[in-house]
Amino acid sequence: MRLTTKGRFAVTAMIDLAMREHAGPVTLAGISERQNISLSYLEQLFGKLRRHALVSSVRGPGGGYRLAKAQAAISVADIINAVDETLDATQCGGLGNCGQDEKECMTHNLWTNLNIKMLEYLSAVSLEELVRQQHDRTVTMHDHRGQRPLSSTSTLAA
Repeated sequence: MRLTTKGRFAVTAMIDLAMREHAGPVTLAGISERQNISLSYLEQLFGKLRRHALVSSVRGPGGGYRLAKAQAAISVADIINAVDETLDATQCGGLGNCGQDEKECMTHNLWTNLNIKMLEYLSAVSLEELVRQQHDRTVTMHDHRGQRPLSSTSTLAA
């Protein structure tokens, strides 16, 4: 069981978008540059995020992407599900044919329960919470360097 690059990049890109959307639509080229994610990969991910109504696109000069819902209404599970990421700790995809003679293995229930707990946790973490954590981390980094903290608007506009 592991979260692949697809899910990690989608969550990272959504945090970047959420942190900057107050200044208008956010370009994928900007996200690509800031997060070091291939532009073509972001285009694929954002196509899926748009189809799942998590983002909307704005065409034309000054265009880009915006969140289609409030940050608090988007969970990490929503983002991961939108990009077709499967988080499954079982070896059988939940089918129960993981043991000998196509029966459940001895640890099937353990891994199935882990899947449930992972989904519960990721459903409980909102994009808003991740943005707040990122903001707090940025302010703390500046405090530790002996610099004055940035205001919330200058931190998010960066």
